[in-house]
Parts: sequence; C-alpha cells; structure tokens
Amino acid sequence: MRTDATAPTDDLGAPVPLAARPERVVSLVPSLTEAVATTVPGVLAGATTYCSHPVDLDVGRVGGSKYPTVDSVLDLRPDLVLANAEENRPDDVARLREAGVPVWVTAALDSLERLFTRAFEVPVPEWLTSARRLWGAVAPVRAHAVVPVWRKPWVVLGRDTFAGDVLRRVGVPHAYADHADRYPRPSLDELRARFADGEADLLVLPDEPYAFTDDDGPDHFPGVPYVLVNGRHLTWYGPSLVEAHPTLLHTLSGVP
Repeated sequence: MRTDATAPTDDLGAPVPLAARPERVVSLVPSLTEAVATTVPGVLAGATTYCSHPVDLDVGRVGGSKYPTVDSVLDLRPDLVLANAEENRPDDVARLREAGVPVWVTAALDSLERLFTRAFEVPVPEWLTSARRLWGAVAPVRAHAVVPVWRKPWVVLGRDTFAGDVLRRVGVPHAYADHADRYPRPSLDELRARFADGEADLLVLPDEPYAFTDDDGPDHFPGVPYVLVNGRHLTWYGPSLVEAHPTLLHTLSGVP
C-alpha cells in the first residue's frame, strides 16, 4: 500500500491517494480513454459517451465530458478517475474526491508519462516516445489560419490551446493566438476582416466539437482557401498523435 509520502500528484498539484495500482478506471476524457485502453488494457470500467476510440471499447458509459453523471461514475466503483483541466468541471472533480475517489487531472501530454509510470506502474509506452519525437520540431510557417471550433455563435481557437500548438508545429499558426481569451467569440464580420486585412490566409475547419463540412467554408467565407481536418488529430493527446503528425502535414501540404 502506498503512503501519503509516496502518493503521486496530478497536473494541478493535487495528491492522488492510490492504495495500489488502479484496476477499475473511469475516464472522463476521450483522448485519455484511448491512451489508457492502448497502454494498460483491461483496466477501464467506464468512459464518456464521446469516448469513441478504441472503436470496440465495451465499458459503462457515464454521460458527456462536460457534464458526466457523477452518480453513474460512483456506481462503477472506480479506484481512479481520469479528468482534464480544460474538459471537466472542477465541481464534478470535487464531488468525486469528496466521495473518496482518487482523481488524476491532466493538463497536457507530458503528464502522461507520470500517469503511466507512477499510477499504473508500466513503462513509458512506445506511442508516447514516438509522439514526442514527431512533435518535437516546429515546421516552417506555410499559412496563418483562423480555426473555428463552433458556430452559432462562432467560436475560434485563441491563446494557449493544445490544438493551436499542434497547428503551429506543422507550420500553421493561427490569427487569434495572442487573444486575451482562450476561445474568443468574434462576429462573422470580424472573422472575414481577418482575411480581408491579410492577417489570415487559411480557414481550418475541424469535424469536432462542431462538425464543419465543405459547405461551411464557401458559404461563410467566399473565396477563402480552406481545409477540413480531423478534429481528433487537433485535440486528442494520446496514441492518435502518432498518426496525426503525418496526416496533418499531408493535408496542409497543398496550402500555398
């Protein structure tokens, strides 16, 4: 049994009081679900309805990432719950901890090594080593983008986002990277002005969380070059990062 002195801490510095190696895990984050299922098969007892990978995952479902049903999580009797600082609400994390459930809150890719080696006591997975190698370099800038993640209202990538860093590393920084908000809500006229003024020359349209299609580019931004990308490749920090790097580079290879 681990003592308080040897208990690991999560990305926010909170202790994760694990008595032993977790055997029943509930993940509230799709990318973490994929990462754990790939690296430590058999330990997942529950996941959100948005946890779509692995495609054959057969576990209890506990609602959405933003609004999981906490009682459903508790009903699965987890010895560890995985959450994310951006995706999950602090109130839900607090309620789980108050019920005596250890919760590990992640913030980025680097914490996964500690999660696997400290919590699950397994070696650093090969996919993590490969992802670090692939994403360590920053490609030359080939375009400056506007990256909507929602519409009605329009919401775009702003400062300090994982997706923004992913795009920067494949040579496509975005026009709102220095904005005060992480997810600004500009008007459509303001977005169009970014292109008209030359601050952006590419529209990047992911298929999640909003499922943008070919209609959204020409309909709302006539004459603006655009690319459709897999939203999972922009926002999931797990095994998909290995395929995301060459795929995004290929998708963006035709950008002037």
